[in-house]
Amino acid sequence: MSDTHIKLNIMLADDSILILRKLEAILGDMGHNIVAKAKNGKDAIELYEQHNPDMLILDITMPGEFDGIQVCREIKSNYPDGKIIMCTSHGQESMVRDAIKVGAKSYILKPVDAENVAMHIQKALNS
Repeated sequence: MSDTHIKLNIMLADDSILILRKLEAILGDMGHNIVAKAKNGKDAIELYEQHNPDMLILDITMPGEFDGIQVCREIKSNYPDGKIIMCTSHGQESMVRDAIKVGAKSYILKPVDAENVAMHIQKALNS
């Protein structure tokens, strides 16, 4: 798993309850703390500002007025050191490239699994 023993305060943003639960379980098993969960982009921005987490795992396709790329852009403009990992499905490569351009550190492909989550957390911490 992760070779880091740092306990991170992580925020999750995904409109899928199943993905949120899976990520919460994986991250909890790794010893990380979930500080907030958002189900849309507007909430993600507001909750990020309230909690200022060590890391945000953000779905690239979010309902409402802000998609994941817009959320990433907004957060990075206000928190340039923010560590954001995108969570995406196959077939969204162009959106992932856009997210990386606006500041995302890495991305996790769905379905999520512990090994990939750990690897991408480490990648984001090292970038």
